[in-house]
Amino acid sequence: MSHNDLSRDDEMRAFLQDAGWGDARLQPLPGDASTRRYIRAEKGDKTAMLMDQPQGAEAPVAAADASPEERRRLGYNAVARLAGADCARFVAVADYLRARGLAAPALYAANAPRGFLLLEDFGDNLYADALTRGADATELYGAAIDALATLHTETAPADMNGKALFAYDETALLAETDLLTEWFWPMAFGTPASDSLQNEHRTLWCEALQPLKDAPRILVHRDYHAQNLLWMPERTGVARVGLVDFQDAVAGHAAYDLISLLEDARRDVPPELAEAMTRRYLARARPQGGDEAFRAAAALLAAQRNAKIIGIFARLAKRDGKPRYLAHLPRVWGYMARDLSHPSLVKLKTWYDRNVPNEARAARVPVQGEFQ
Repeated sequence: MSHNDLSRDDEMRAFLQDAGWGDARLQPLPGDASTRRYIRAEKGDKTAMLMDQPQGAEAPVAAADASPEERRRLGYNAVARLAGADCARFVAVADYLRARGLAAPALYAANAPRGFLLLEDFGDNLYADALTRGADATELYGAAIDALATLHTETAPADMNGKALFAYDETALLAETDLLTEWFWPMAFGTPASDSLQNEHRTLWCEALQPLKDAPRILVHRDYHAQNLLWMPERTGVARVGLVDFQDAVAGHAAYDLISLLEDARRDVPPELAEAMTRRYLARARPQGGDEAFRAAAALLAAQRNAKIIGIFARLAKRDGKPRYLAHLPRVWGYMARDLSHPSLVKLKTWYDRNVPNEARAARVPVQGEFQ
């Protein structure tokens, strides 16, 4: 029987059977913003995590050396340097992280061409949940900072087990900031952004991003925050921080993952904690160019990431029918205001102050096509 003759669940069962987990009890985990699903497999006193990534559910990616024009032809995944449905990329990044003493899930079995991986189960103690239950924020965030500093001791590899590590380049960064004018703008104002407004927005971002071009590049997790980190206090050192959801890793600036952690779109991070953790990182990583240059880059990338998130959350609500993400927009706009206060971002601050009034930034839910 060919793969085409099997349902996805039948394929999954066949994969588990081949892996020696055919009699496992399966417990699906809640879904997220992606097309992947995760299922906990329980077999006696053992557990594992099944990743199911349907291969036709994502737009294609492009070769590492593809031109911007070729990437645009293939679609957003190629432009933004996302992994798409490539499970082999997850495996390659996991191997790279574990080789450096970091806690990425071990691989038990794989059928990457069909989109199935059976992984080490790190449990359910997400940072977000542990912190809500009263865990010591300084201890948890401090461990996460130390894990980043460990990762950043090496420059980004050219490839990992034959998988090229994509550059987080200007084409990708600009495609992400474009999401704000493409998706948030029509939801907020009831009409598409004009061509001139979109072009002005993109031009300002292009100018602002220029200082990053010659910066050293390290492996960027790209989604390093409290819902993608697991606290495992039974382990020691940086291995207490379980890393997941890193398949979209790229070669980029060291500040990106730091601000992903400290400007968390889904939870408030007290400014004093963020500052203490920034100082901790600077003391351990000693970034090239000095602390002030790093802080300027961090403000820039924080603003860039938050512009992207604003667009993505609007897209999730409008296109994907997931309005719950809109509840986070006021927090993200709050971060954005703080980021844009950096002196190097005055032109972008002026654009946002002129074009996006506070009432649009404070919006939580769409009503009849507009925010209220």
